Amino acid sequence: MYWCYSALLEMEIMYAVLETGSKQYRVTAGDTLQIERLDTPAGQSFTFERVLLVSQDGKISVGAPTVPLASVVADVLEHKRGEKKIAFKMKRRKGYHKTIGHRQELTVVKIKEIKL
Repeated sequence: MYWCYSALLEMEIMYAVLETGSKQYRVTAGDTLQIERLDTPAGQSFTFERVLLVSQDGKISVGAPTVPLASVVADVLEHKRGEKKIAFKMKRRKGYHKTIGHRQELTVVKIKEIKL
């Protein structure tokens, strides 16, 4: 474990923590993410303004709640639907049972750059 941590410190990769769809993601340039559906059409770029943390050259900037003037630019690759989740409801001895399925609407984005 120790050698991995020291190797990460030496590399000093720039990363950011952004919030979208009430979830937080740690991203670097070149990452591909599946996030909740965005209204941006596929093929266009999207800018995430809600950046909670930025690490650059070993220095960490933590926002309160966001880092001022920080943004993450990403390309929208495609829109798709996630895997089906099944919810089964039942009440014993009542003859009641119900199966409900759900598929989440997702957007696949590729991170281009982190602006500070």
